Amino acid sequence: MRSYSPITARKLPYRAQQNTTRLILSAILLVLMAMPAVAQDEEDDTDLQLWNDLEITIPVNKKLDIDTETTLRLEDNISRVDSVRFGFGITYKPTESFSLSPYNTFISSRSSSGDYRFEYRAGLDAVFKFPVKGFGLSHRSRIEHRWRPGNNSWRYRPSITIEKELPESFLKDAKVFLTEEPFYDSSSGRFSRNRISAGVEKQVNKKFAVEFYYLFQGDNSSSPGSVHVLGTGWKVSL
Repeated sequence: MRSYSPITARKLPYRAQQNTTRLILSAILLVLMAMPAVAQDEEDDTDLQLWNDLEITIPVNKKLDIDTETTLRLEDNISRVDSVRFGFGITYKPTESFSLSPYNTFISSRSSSGDYRFEYRAGLDAVFKFPVKGFGLSHRSRIEHRWRPGNNSWRYRPSITIEKELPESFLKDAKVFLTEEPFYDSSSGRFSRNRISAGVEKQVNKKFAVEFYYLFQGDNSSSPGSVHVLGTGWKVSL
């Protein structure tokens, strides 16, 4: 479950907010321009994919939520289904700056031979939110165990997310974000994958938000080694 969205700290004066927003937008723009260039020399090992997430949150009380996430991923230059995923879990928030989220995920994904196989994951997210003036900063540590046919393993996935609210004159109730997430896999015994993504999230109303993002995945142990992702996230709070 994705539960790493940070909170925004105390607001800065308007001019400082503008300068901070410009800085983060410039960083995101540079990332978006640089990521396609990473894979220019590996065009035969590159894929364009589309990831779509539907997240439903059911608040139980101020400290506890029930979460579900359904995902459809398209691969091979967005021409065929790669995987269908369904996850569920809970989020416990003892404080505003810390949360724990145990979760389970069921996956039906296409193998290299074109057949579908099933995978089951169980994991735990720990999210720390740091008070930084003018923008939100958070760190998520995720550890998960993967049950796959003939190849069980575990992974550690830390991530850092920075976000900044956009000026209301530009886009009301919206924020931009930038996330980096490396993967340590017990199968390879090293950090073999890295994801970096940037996008915008719009709060449509109290119960519904939508996000659009671009993600680049580099992997030196799987094929394709370079994946460009266009992603959408639809977030519903009941």
